[in-house]
Amino acid sequence: MSEPRIVDYADLESLVGEDVGVSDWVTIDQDRVNLFADATGDHQWIHIDVERATKEMGGPIAHGFLTLSLLPMLSPMVLKVTGTSRSINYGSNKVRFTNMVKVGSRIRLHQKCLSIEPKSGGKQMINEVKIEIEGEERPAMVAENISLIFS
Repeated sequence: MSEPRIVDYADLESLVGEDVGVSDWVTIDQDRVNLFADATGDHQWIHIDVERATKEMGGPIAHGFLTLSLLPMLSPMVLKVTGTSRSINYGSNKVRFTNMVKVGSRIRLHQKCLSIEPKSGGKQMINEVKIEIEGEERPAMVAENISLIFS
């Protein structure tokens, strides 16, 4: 497992425009897809019917929102901010699912810092996030992820 980049809260602005880094690879297995389907009620066959999905499309694919929901797990693998009391997911801009994640694929987060601005007594950090698929040219997802970070 690789170590995250470590930056102190006071130095966050130094990241603007920087390619912050990438997470470790994570395998998307059928169990994870099935658990997400149960949690969200999205039991569309393309995700959970392995036999039909294999016959009709070469195999099941992960939910797009499953891919998005992995940001809180993957982000700490890329960046650790010290000198903070809390960090809050504030939202996302321009979320696009640009490629299918086939079950069995490995994905990782690639993060670039777009901006750091004062907000609500803390700092708002906007990152360009890409979920890359091992062996694929097009990423699975591209978005701007917004966090509020407090000292």
